Amino acid sequence: MLGGNRKSTHMDTLVGHNTRVTGDFEFESGLHVDGFIKGNVSATETGSRLSISERGCIEGEVHVPVLVLNGTVRGDVYVSESLELGAKARVEGDVYYNVIRMEAGATVNGKLVHKPADSPMLALNHDQEGKNPDASANDDAGEH
Repeated sequence: MLGGNRKSTHMDTLVGHNTRVTGDFEFESGLHVDGFIKGNVSATETGSRLSISERGCIEGEVHVPVLVLNGTVRGDVYVSESLELGAKARVEGDVYYNVIRMEAGATVNGKLVHKPADSPMLALNHDQEGKNPDASANDDAGEH
């Protein structure tokens, strides 16, 4: 897939090709997805790495430091360190990133938003209790 110098992160969790997971998924260190996850996926430690193969799919938000994607994510993606999109990568949602590398053929159906490393990682949408972090306080003024 993508080359270059990468920190070696131990992939200690695998969601295999014939595996379906329903519910939110938290991991440490490394996670490789060949199967399907319906739920939000987040890493609980700095430097953790998520890789999604071309057969892998996540339906939900993704919050990780490092993401190598060659499969599909249907939901917003928040990457605090680095994001690599392979030629078969598909994202249906907004992508918030610090550093991005994208191969020809990758698609993002949503916004690409640069978030520098010193910016805080955004909370999951369902943790914001209906609040939109991008909405201004005046958005509700005209709705009476």
